[in-house]
Amino acid sequence: MTSEAVDLSESVVSITDIKLFNKWSYVGIDVRDPSLKKYISLKPVFLPHTGGRHEHRRFGKARVPIVERLINNLMRRGRNIGKKVLAYNIVKNAFEIIHLRTGENPLQVLVRAIENAAPREETTRIMYGGIVYHVAVDIAPMRRVDLALRHIVEGARLCAFKSIRPIEECLAEEIIAAASNDPKSHAIARKDEIERIALSSR
Repeated sequence: MTSEAVDLSESVVSITDIKLFNKWSYVGIDVRDPSLKKYISLKPVFLPHTGGRHEHRRFGKARVPIVERLINNLMRRGRNIGKKVLAYNIVKNAFEIIHLRTGENPLQVLVRAIENAAPREETTRIMYGGIVYHVAVDIAPMRRVDLALRHIVEGARLCAFKSIRPIEECLAEEIIAAASNDPKSHAIARKDEIERIALSSR
C-alpha cells in the first residue's frame, strides 16, 4: 500500500515540467497588454489540442491555448483544411526557426507579435434613413486577438503562395517581424490600415 502511494507521489508533474512540444517552457511568459491578458491563454499543456471542448461555451475560445488557436487558423481553405497534424507540424517547425533566429522563447515572441498586431480601433456601418455612415469604434479584446492571429497567418500564406519558400519559414518570419513591430510585416501593415481608416471616420 505504501509503495503504491510513493509511486503516485513520484508521478505528479509540476507546472514547470510541462513544456510546449516537450521543449518550450511556459514559465516567465508575460503579456504586457492588460486588455489581452484574459484572452491569451498560457495555461501549460503538453499538446495544444483541446478537441473543441470550448465549442458550446460563450467566450470559451478564450481558454483555448494560444498556440492551438494559431494552429486552427492555419487550417483555412486550401491544402491545409482539416489537417490539424499538418498545421501542428508547421507551427512546431516555425517555433524552431524563431528560436534559431532570435534566441528567445518562441512563445514569448508569439505573444509580443499578437500584442503588436492587434488593432485597437475599426469602423462599423450605421444606417440613418437609408444612408450608410462608417463610424469608428473600439475593438473588443477577444476580436483583437482573433484579428491579430488571422493577419499573421494570412501574411504567412501570401508569402508561401506560388513560392519555393516553405510556409514554416514564412510563418516564423511573419511572427518575428510582428513581434519587432516591423512595418514590413503583413499583420502590422493591416493593423495600421484598419486604424488609419477608423481615424478618418471619426
